[in-house]
Amino acid sequence: MTTDELTAVDVDLLAVDTLRFLAADMVQAANSGHPGMPMGAAPMAWALWSRHLKHDPADPDWADRDRFVLSAGHGSALLYSLLHVFGYDLPLAELAAFRQLGSRTPGHPEVGHTPGVETTTGPLGQGLAMAVGLALAERMTHARHPEITDHHTYAIVGDGCLMEGVSHEAASLAGHLGLGRLVVLWDDNAITIDGSTALSTSDDQLARFAAYGWHTVTVTDGTDVEAIDAALRAAKADPRPSFVAVRTVIGHGAPGVEGTSAVHGSPLGEPVLAAARARAGWDLPPFSVPDAVTEVCRLLAGEGAARHAEWRDAFTAYAAGAPDRAADFTRARARRLPGELSGTLAAIAEGRSRATRQSSQDCLIALTGLLPELVGGSADLAGSTGTATGAALVTREDFAGSVIAFGIREFAMAAVLNGISLHGGFRTWGSTFLVFSDYLRPALRLAALMGQPVIHVLTHDSVAVGEDGPTHQPVEHVESLRLIPGLQVLRPADEAETVEAWRRAISRTDGPTALILSRQSLPALPIVPNATHLKTASAGADRSGLSREREEGGAVQVEIVATGSEVSLAMEVAERLASGGITTRVVSAMDRSLYVPDRSVPRVSIEAGVTSGWRGLVDLAIGIDEFGASGPGPAVLAHVGLTTEAVTAQITALLSELET
Repeated sequence: MTTDELTAVDVDLLAVDTLRFLAADMVQAANSGHPGMPMGAAPMAWALWSRHLKHDPADPDWADRDRFVLSAGHGSALLYSLLHVFGYDLPLAELAAFRQLGSRTPGHPEVGHTPGVETTTGPLGQGLAMAVGLALAERMTHARHPEITDHHTYAIVGDGCLMEGVSHEAASLAGHLGLGRLVVLWDDNAITIDGSTALSTSDDQLARFAAYGWHTVTVTDGTDVEAIDAALRAAKADPRPSFVAVRTVIGHGAPGVEGTSAVHGSPLGEPVLAAARARAGWDLPPFSVPDAVTEVCRLLAGEGAARHAEWRDAFTAYAAGAPDRAADFTRARARRLPGELSGTLAAIAEGRSRATRQSSQDCLIALTGLLPELVGGSADLAGSTGTATGAALVTREDFAGSVIAFGIREFAMAAVLNGISLHGGFRTWGSTFLVFSDYLRPALRLAALMGQPVIHVLTHDSVAVGEDGPTHQPVEHVESLRLIPGLQVLRPADEAETVEAWRRAISRTDGPTALILSRQSLPALPIVPNATHLKTASAGADRSGLSREREEGGAVQVEIVATGSEVSLAMEVAERLASGGITTRVVSAMDRSLYVPDRSVPRVSIEAGVTSGWRGLVDLAIGIDEFGASGPGPAVLAHVGLTTEAVTAQITALLSELET
């Protein structure tokens, strides 16, 4: 039968079976993966991609494309099958190399690794939260550039995504902001790894999302492409974010295992796969795409290319009529910074004695005025974390603002910021107390994995927080953040270092930064930039401002390295040691990862946190290897031994011991 002789229903059935068996073949060839979700969700994916998704496979990065997020990332074989049949640069050879080292078809989708993949997913729920961020970014872009912005965000989520707490935080925020261009399809197959969802949940998901302010609709037959299409059309017509519940059967068409957890995360096996082929009347060899499906997808891709061409014409007209706004759009998407950046920040460093969160606030205010693309918000702590900039708030009535009221939703805040960053055209920041970075850590890890330059302003950075007690006093947090590959952790010691920390954070485009800031006032330090004790990250790398040193005349007898608020303590200790005839070098290592110890002299570290990361770098690590206590900040510092007298005594004892 030729393509012309096929009815629309025939094409739908053929395309759905193509997606199902490509996914099953991929998992079977790898002997690893999740065939159940792709086989059950293929009809909804086909309905979306063939009838609604605006995209151009020839240019996966087109600014005004629709975004598609597979939040149920374990079903990656379905996404790769879609990308292949629609003509993205993902040949069959890559599908056949599913889950193999070096292939472009990793076990879970990875942004930047596979053409057409919008975000890294797999940790359940985060895809949904990032989709909220993508949808919010579309609305914010539209508010700034309505002439060239008109796209939707779609996501497919599974039962596990909806069980994760971040789904509540993100969906609540989306409903509050009225993100009407967000459409979420729920693969309602009622199965998780351990069996039926009835084992662990009885939530009414439709009522739940309706309570958030979402439009909800149900498709009772997950194989009915026309019914799914109708639900999607209704969703797009509604001004609210939409939740489309599609009842599916996991592993659809696989005899003996469909509808059970057995098909969730294991290959079908050759006998079951053969029986599934026979039931579907699929007599093609593995990794086959019928010509009729190829032709239909080619035509659909052509329609997307035509819409892209129309957008290019619209952008050309926009640039002619509003060249400055068009230039800002292009610059922001390229993550280029204006030339005034360094001067704007340098003007802030006046050598004042104050909390680094206060110096940070001045930096953020200045940068917000300079960079219209800089957006973010705090988890209900703007006044406390120094992130109240006075800029306009983003609301459901007006998305032109640059401050997002995230509420007490740290995890969603970080994940939504990831989504906004992934969308392009914005630089993002978020803020909370350092101790609450535990709540957002999974999204911060994902930002590092994806190389997204999200900035996290984390304040109240030690037991000096005081009276709130050990629940609010971070001890292990700075060290734990340093363990995340690709996360730049900067703990400035005074105003000058805070300005430099912001300069480095906003200049970075390939990964996230955590700014670790004090609640208490810190003195301006009389130490100068010096790169002697820094690693060279790469040839010609800018190492300025990452280490500052001070040493008195004469041969150095001990090196003290410290970060943040403990640098001023180190300076006091150095003066006390000098009065006893001991010459000391003090190194402020704002980024410890670049610190190189001088192994020719005894070395001591001082940091108000766990000492595990300093061992091996120094001879004596002074810190806090226990939880704090409730009391005034200075009293708690004395309680844990972080006073000039106590530290001086420890260093003196070390030097005496080394002399014997």
